[in-house]
Amino acid sequence: MSWAALLGLLVALLLLLLLTRRRARQPGEPPLDRGSIPWLGHALEFGRDAAGFLTRMKEKHGDIFTILVGGRYVTVLLDPHSYDMVVWEPRTRLDFHAYAVFLMERIFDVQLPHYNPSDEKAKMKPTLLHRDLQALTEAMYTNLCTILLGDPTEAGRGWRETGLLDFSYSCLLRAGYLTLYGVEVMPHTQDSQAQDRVHSADVFHTFRHLELLLPKLARGSLSAGDKDRVRSAKDRLWKLLSPARLALRAHRSSWLESYLRHLEEMGVSEEMQARALVLQLWATQGNMGPAAFWLLLFLLKNPEALAAVRRELEHVLWGTEQSGSQFTTIPQKALDSMPVLDSVLSESLRLTAAPFITREVVVDLTMPLADGREFSLRRGDRLLLFPFLSPQKDPEIYTDPEVFKYNRFLNPDGSEKKDFYKDGKRLKNYNMPWGAGHNQCLGRSYAVNSIKQFVVLMLTHFDLELGSADTEVPEFDLSRYGFGLMQPVHDVLIRYRIQQ
Repeated sequence: MSWAALLGLLVALLLLLLLTRRRARQPGEPPLDRGSIPWLGHALEFGRDAAGFLTRMKEKHGDIFTILVGGRYVTVLLDPHSYDMVVWEPRTRLDFHAYAVFLMERIFDVQLPHYNPSDEKAKMKPTLLHRDLQALTEAMYTNLCTILLGDPTEAGRGWRETGLLDFSYSCLLRAGYLTLYGVEVMPHTQDSQAQDRVHSADVFHTFRHLELLLPKLARGSLSAGDKDRVRSAKDRLWKLLSPARLALRAHRSSWLESYLRHLEEMGVSEEMQARALVLQLWATQGNMGPAAFWLLLFLLKNPEALAAVRRELEHVLWGTEQSGSQFTTIPQKALDSMPVLDSVLSESLRLTAAPFITREVVVDLTMPLADGREFSLRRGDRLLLFPFLSPQKDPEIYTDPEVFKYNRFLNPDGSEKKDFYKDGKRLKNYNMPWGAGHNQCLGRSYAVNSIKQFVVLMLTHFDLELGSADTEVPEFDLSRYGFGLMQPVHDVLIRYRIQQ
């Protein structure tokens, strides 16, 4: 590097440091906390344990404050009564697109011309509702059976040991991949199902190599070895999910057909289409496996909850025209008649779903809060909601918020409980694992159906137990805050066998 270039870099860094240190809180703005390190601010603390750090900031400043994180000023709002003021604000004032494009390009190397997430969602939404949702749900059940029950040699193997996270993640992602991206042939044969199991396992293991490094990739902290592993996994996934390969697969979903047509209309090359399809594999399948892991773990650790779910399944499934072991699919009416399992799922998600909801502040604006206060936000800053802290872990809303209570979302009469309060006022947003507002998860119904079908199959077709009676619920991998469902620092050993 020349002396002139080096001098220019030093001057630029000096100006950056001066600019970040010069900012002072103006009248009407939230409390400002720059931290003690120039430019970095609170980046190290935030990256190390976002929930713990933001909890301390809330205790110090209240439910709205601005922090410096790696050269960016981020205003954090932790009042769930006021979340609607953010999530429904128009893009001309608070924009989600810029951050979405940043993550899309940094993590998945996807660059789409004239990309508009709102237009994309509008086009894809019909493929996840009504008849298309029914088709996805039925296909998912068939593919879960292919993965879990399709191998005729499994029945005679007796007890097997595995990690619960790896097992849940593998089964759901593989079945989800076959559901959305297509199967070997239709109608199914034993040979084609065996090929589906082998091919989907290749997709899962390659995806998992990449997914384990996503937090580091998003934060730009990959080592040289990590970069090689990321590149190898991406190259392999781009080949596996190339449009040319997928064109040979049968029973592709209407979602995939619509998404490919959308990319072609934008003039996206086949190489970039493959990258976008890897992004969508993560977006559609990346949270279901971890969600099922926590749900099953909480059930295995809570015999009363497990017994309640089993009683409900017996009542719902065996009360239909088919016995539970003879279902070719689980009717939507049955899936919708499982309030206990719904409560267990809601409680599991409350405890483990920790996405960041972010917006870029496009113009200087005044943001009103639900209690009548108003705060000024500066153009160029970022606004962050973290529902994991409030409402989900808020002791004013939930008694013993760290404790799993399987019936927390049930009324005494067994119906769904929707009335939760903070500051004496009923909450609209009392549990937010699926996001909210303009960027609420489109595939929520598909995901819920898929997780419930997996749990039903596990509890009706398998004997399942923890590897050890003294197994504890593991701590979170703290690097996962902001990415959706949390994952554990280590897997949990289980034993399972197909029921005879």
